[in-house]
Amino acid sequence: MLQLTERQHQFNALLAGPATHILGYGGSRSGKTFLFCRAIATRAIKAPASRHAVMRFRFNACKQTIGYDTWPKMMSLCYPGVRWELNKSDWFIQIWNGSEVWLGGLDDKERTEKVLGFEFATIFLNECSQIPWESRSIAVTRLAQNVNTVIDNAPMAPLKLRMYYDENPPDKGHWSYRLFIQNVDPETRAQVSNIDDYASFQMNPADNEANLPANYLDTLRGLSQRLQKRFVRGEFRDENPNALFPQEWLDKWRVESGARPQLVRVVVAVDPSGSGDVDNADNDAIGIVVAGLGTDGNGYLLEDVTVKAGPATWASVACSAYERHKADVLVAEVNYGGAMVKAVIKAKNPRVHFKEIHSSRGKIVRAEPIASLCEDGKIRLVGQFNDLEDELAGFTTGGYTGERSPNRGDAFVFAFAELFPGMVTPKSEPELQVVNAGGWMSA
Repeated sequence: MLQLTERQHQFNALLAGPATHILGYGGSRSGKTFLFCRAIATRAIKAPASRHAVMRFRFNACKQTIGYDTWPKMMSLCYPGVRWELNKSDWFIQIWNGSEVWLGGLDDKERTEKVLGFEFATIFLNECSQIPWESRSIAVTRLAQNVNTVIDNAPMAPLKLRMYYDENPPDKGHWSYRLFIQNVDPETRAQVSNIDDYASFQMNPADNEANLPANYLDTLRGLSQRLQKRFVRGEFRDENPNALFPQEWLDKWRVESGARPQLVRVVVAVDPSGSGDVDNADNDAIGIVVAGLGTDGNGYLLEDVTVKAGPATWASVACSAYERHKADVLVAEVNYGGAMVKAVIKAKNPRVHFKEIHSSRGKIVRAEPIASLCEDGKIRLVGQFNDLEDELAGFTTGGYTGERSPNRGDAFVFAFAELFPGMVTPKSEPELQVVNAGGWMSA
């Protein structure tokens, strides 16, 4: 049974207030999306034949999280007697009184144009940290449906136009922070003229504890401090203009496992410990990741199986990943350990197609072209990789700022350098070029 907390009651009061644009931000599982969907359902029921939209950056994510998950749960808890159905052909929710709630994704140009061809009384940008400012600016032009509320079959006051936004807070350079917290135009930095039209509200998991599984908060508190800041405390991070892998890029292009295409090439990348003594299990972790090149030409991070162990164990882990993913090649840096790295891999599986990497450039120089590919969406993470993403957050143009050696991050760079050799490798470094493995690509 739904139990609204005091903080959630306060949020509902804000939703009924004078502001047109309302941002709900904060940590994971705080109830933001649920309450926005509840508000949309209330408005759709009050105003027959009204039209509403829920948009995410990716249509598949909107379909899964809203159409199949949050909306059905919300309706069963809040409006169990209201008839509705999900149209899976055009992907909109039909309410019994003729109101519609359209689901869309800004990554699908054709569908976006179809959805935004309508006028809406409500537009909800779910996970707006992933949505570009330009896309938001286009969406707001469709907030224009003129429709009345109805009580006892009698038309009443017009339904106030509303635009909702929610997110786990990104950094302070994001347009949502500038618009809702600083109250400035994200492009011109001029103060917004109608400041009362914008409101924001922070909710965190602790504000929804009564509706969460037991020990969920303890699980979140086990995250790194970087992730706790965002997913537990719901705080905007300080802007780092020198970050090579901003979290917003990773979030923007992240996909679920069922959404990635078929793969034409798979690589396992290993970054051994920085010590010359590969037998020492007390060294830094051995970075081991799996990545693939999709039929769409994009790279996908599939798995991070980094392990802190001696050579017998980490070689077994790497070879197991190689076999499990039917990889084409296993690449490993051999600056440290030299022939020993290849020897321990071959001892575990002599059939592994092994390729040495001799890194003559520094971490940041190697990482910069990979970061550029991430920005453009050529590299996408399949799911969440908290530890790896913590390391990527430490890569800056001024050097690596993390606490320990970024073995996961280095393996990440090696994997995608192998998948995109012509895009990331200078001609002066032939040792990083593909040696025509299978004949499908060469540098």
